[in-house]
Amino acid sequence: MKFKILLASVLVIAGCQTTKETTQADTNQSKTVVEQPTNTPVETVVPIVPIIKKTQPVVAQLTPQQQQDVWDRIAMQITTKIPNNKRVQYYRNWYLNNPRNLEIIAQRAQPFLYYITEQVEKRGMPLELALLPIVESSFDPHAYSNMAAAGLWQIIPDTGRRFGLKQNSWYDGRRDVVKSTTAALNLLEYLNKKFDGNWQQALAAYNTGEGRVFSAIRKNKAAGKPTDYWNLDLPNETSSYVPKLYAVADIIMHPKKYGFHIEPISNKPVIAIVKPGVQMNLTIAAEFAGISTRELKDLNPAYRRGVTAPNGLNHLLLPINKVKHFIRELAQNRNASMITHHHRVKSGESLGLIAKRYHSSIKTIQKVNKLKTTNIRIGQSLTIPASPISLVNRQHRVATHMEVQHYVVQSGDNLWNIAHKYKTSVAKLKQLNSLSKNTVLHQGQRLNVSTIATSKKTAANHKTIHYKVQNGDSLSVIAQRYDISVAEIKKWNNLANNKYIKQGQQLKLVIDRRKVQA
Repeated sequence: MKFKILLASVLVIAGCQTTKETTQADTNQSKTVVEQPTNTPVETVVPIVPIIKKTQPVVAQLTPQQQQDVWDRIAMQITTKIPNNKRVQYYRNWYLNNPRNLEIIAQRAQPFLYYITEQVEKRGMPLELALLPIVESSFDPHAYSNMAAAGLWQIIPDTGRRFGLKQNSWYDGRRDVVKSTTAALNLLEYLNKKFDGNWQQALAAYNTGEGRVFSAIRKNKAAGKPTDYWNLDLPNETSSYVPKLYAVADIIMHPKKYGFHIEPISNKPVIAIVKPGVQMNLTIAAEFAGISTRELKDLNPAYRRGVTAPNGLNHLLLPINKVKHFIRELAQNRNASMITHHHRVKSGESLGLIAKRYHSSIKTIQKVNKLKTTNIRIGQSLTIPASPISLVNRQHRVATHMEVQHYVVQSGDNLWNIAHKYKTSVAKLKQLNSLSKNTVLHQGQRLNVSTIATSKKTAANHKTIHYKVQNGDSLSVIAQRYDISVAEIKKWNNLANNKYIKQGQQLKLVIDRRKVQA
């Protein structure tokens, strides 16, 4: 009983404290009195609202591959530390003071830079190597040096063959942008391994040959000198080679710093390789693609005769937005990929006879004209594609022709001195003028004279250079290097058949101006 009373008391007390009520005792009843407010200020409870800080939206950093400009793509990935020495400063200042140079280079690089950049990235090579054609050829695919180096990457004939670039009278792989890029990067990787990962020495070797660089390294070691690139005794051109590349790389990396603007190049593919599977005349290929012949030749400078090669080397580099047009036109024109002749069948003719006349084949004529048999009829019109042989003959006729001139005989003239003057023969003069063996010339007599002359167009494309004979050179080596003959070198330099050439000797050479680097 006591326990229950005690528990009840505790509950009453707890209730009073909770409700803030005052209980007044009375003998007869209990009474609840509500407590009145006083003048004491009552504390107001304000609900707590969490403070949310406004954050700026996170802008995702674009990767090099997501850049709009290929130059930016390259610049973001150059990790090589560019030294700020006198040689680099000199060439950087030269490029900055000659902005037109890089402006022209950017225009030439437009079709090729994206492709080259991709190839360098795939191999994990330093990205400044994508800029190497600037130093080598100013991105001129037709470039040709006095040392017979050709193409964007300026590869000499022997090195080209060593790294798989075919070279013949139809095709020069050193000027094939795709094939030469593969060869050049293979060569650079090879040299980098040879020089234990030293890219500066590898680049020097690319320019002057690995033997010369190794020789310079050995020389410095023997003298107790440093063997880094900057301290090697190398030819002037090679000593300038890496500084030029680094100067360009520095400008591309920091255009705002130097106040320099270079024409942007879209960071997307602009060219594609097409394999038509047939030998093609470049003029027809250009028509099928809907571009000018000049543009097509600039994309495909490897083809030397205005046609693709007959031995399977017939791939073409085309603007990527012209590929579908080209393929459609080629199909609609029944693969008529060469200059064609239109022949109307005459009485007594057969396909074999017609094929022989046009240096073609029965199968080719059948294919082009969709003939299921060899039967043809008089008056039938046939399309005959020009053969490689007829193309060569035609080009030869364009290159050289007989110029017929007239000469009035002067007092004291004879057939010999007239023939000598016009670089022809007495026999030729007699033949042209129907002269007998004992004909006597008369003053005032009019003679036909002719000389075998190069056409004006061809003559304008040739240039005379003076070549300094190098150690190990021979007439055959020089002839092969410049795509000329030993006989021509002997003729130009009055060399006897048994005469040897010496190192340092100057030779006069007449080479194709279109191959010479501007």
